[in-house]
Amino acid sequence: MTDSSSEIKTQATNSSLVSRYRNLRIWPAIVLLIGMVFFRYAHQLVEDGPAWIWMSSAFGPALCGLLILAWWVLLSRATITERIGGTLALIGLAALAIGFSHPTMIGPAIPVIVIPLATMAFAIGAILTSHWKSFQRTWVAIALATIALCYTALLRNDGMWGDFSAQFSWRFVPSIEEQLVESNVNFQGIKLEESELASELDSMLENAEWPGFRGPLRDGVQRGTSISLDWEQNPPEQEWRISVGPGWGAFIVAGDLLFTQEQRGKMESVVCYSATDGRQIWIRNLESRFEDPLGGPGPRTTPELRGDDLFVMGASGNLAKLDAKNGNVKWEVDVQQLAGNDEPPTWGYSCSPAVNQSGELVVVYGGKGGENGLLAFDTENGELVWSANAGDFSYGSPQFLDVQGKQTLALLSQSGLQLFEPQTGELVLDYDWQHEGYRALQPYVGGNGAVLIPTGLGTGTRRIDLQGDRDESLSAKEIWTTRALKADFSDLVVFENYVYGFDGGIFTCLDFETGQRQWKGGRYGKGQVLLVEDSGALIVVTETGDLVLLKADPSKHVELARVKALEGKTWNHPVLVGDKLYLRNSQEAVCLKIKLSPNS
Repeated sequence: MTDSSSEIKTQATNSSLVSRYRNLRIWPAIVLLIGMVFFRYAHQLVEDGPAWIWMSSAFGPALCGLLILAWWVLLSRATITERIGGTLALIGLAALAIGFSHPTMIGPAIPVIVIPLATMAFAIGAILTSHWKSFQRTWVAIALATIALCYTALLRNDGMWGDFSAQFSWRFVPSIEEQLVESNVNFQGIKLEESELASELDSMLENAEWPGFRGPLRDGVQRGTSISLDWEQNPPEQEWRISVGPGWGAFIVAGDLLFTQEQRGKMESVVCYSATDGRQIWIRNLESRFEDPLGGPGPRTTPELRGDDLFVMGASGNLAKLDAKNGNVKWEVDVQQLAGNDEPPTWGYSCSPAVNQSGELVVVYGGKGGENGLLAFDTENGELVWSANAGDFSYGSPQFLDVQGKQTLALLSQSGLQLFEPQTGELVLDYDWQHEGYRALQPYVGGNGAVLIPTGLGTGTRRIDLQGDRDESLSAKEIWTTRALKADFSDLVVFENYVYGFDGGIFTCLDFETGQRQWKGGRYGKGQVLLVEDSGALIVVTETGDLVLLKADPSKHVELARVKALEGKTWNHPVLVGDKLYLRNSQEAVCLKIKLSPNS
């Protein structure tokens, strides 16, 4: 009787425990998991949506993850013990994983990957075991979340792609930057004045073929070179390939010398390379490191060369004049401090220095609006010559343009287009065209005062015509505005009255006169384009490092060739000098020999 009574009591107890556990209500979790996938890819479904749709791909899954936690606590039908235990375990594990994560994972990487993966794994575990009538189902959910969090703790955040998708690598694999820092510990530079280049050095520097950002006119056009368009018979040939530190600027070219900026550990490095074989000639380290979750570490700008003076702008706001022959610092200015800013812009100082025609002034953007929005310095000694009120924020570069036969300084900001008198900083034109996001592009000035103002998501591109007198009263008239070209941070080019550029991640051609789209084709991501004017050809470097040759044909998208050029994310502008094409991104650089056409 005793054994029978004990068995009955045990069965009753088990029955009571089982009755406490009900099947979980899983449909909200399933909906939220679908929501994670939807948010991640929503930007690919909406061609012309506002910027928040793109941002939702990065942070929408995290919102769904937090709602999964709310589902577990409020709507899951789990027992009180499961709700409290599962929630505390998930939060504790996440905090532990974050504590052991790579430093680059602290910040946006948490909502981009840590929260979504952990909550997704937890939800999947709960869904798969929803019919179990014990605490074991919660342990399964916790176990899957633990595996997901252990995975995130093994990663290093390398920034994001242009569509806000994350870019990660294994934390225990040394980065290219770390390898470069180690290999350059005992580097001894070459003394150019005593090298085989000594007799030609001054001539090379005075007659630089590609002296600054996007070329001599900052318009992304190569003039005077005609290339073969038959890459099937004459494919690009690799001359050399090297590792480089992170940075989003391009090369500048002066004869046999290349100059660029990179991040090397705690130093922002200005590096001079041999254009012949890619060997490092000299390196100048300026102590500074800027890193943001989107672009990653490194400078964002391209140097400007004037004779043997090399002007460089760091991502934290350090403007310096170096000796192009050896990298020695001639003067240095802290633009951030001078402009009165507490910190650099969100994605760093991104303006490449601009030197005026006479070579007396170097101009940079101050980082924020106000009276020190635009700053002009004496190239000889680095003293401030003038400052001017500019837009609230800009990631574009000051640009000297010819307006009515006179040199004019232009800047695009979120406020619109501003034109200045270069010598004094006097405002010549303040064209108001507000944009809720950022502007990170260069304006284009065509004949008869026609100006293109390219802008990113949610706004598009506008053509205005300048009217009136440059020295008295200059005004602007809107000719057309189109949302068919939303260039974001990929610059455009103009050839024979047609505009070629990136509408989001897809290449596009517009009629310059009407703004009407001619065609749209070629998914190249947030890449960059170079116009080879004498060949009527476009060289596109895709965001993933492919090299694409296009015919500048307004009637249709004609892709002539496509080859793999670089590994990794590529936002840097291509440079073509003679038959040499120089490409780089945040981890490697390559020189390709391009076959010239017989008439070149």
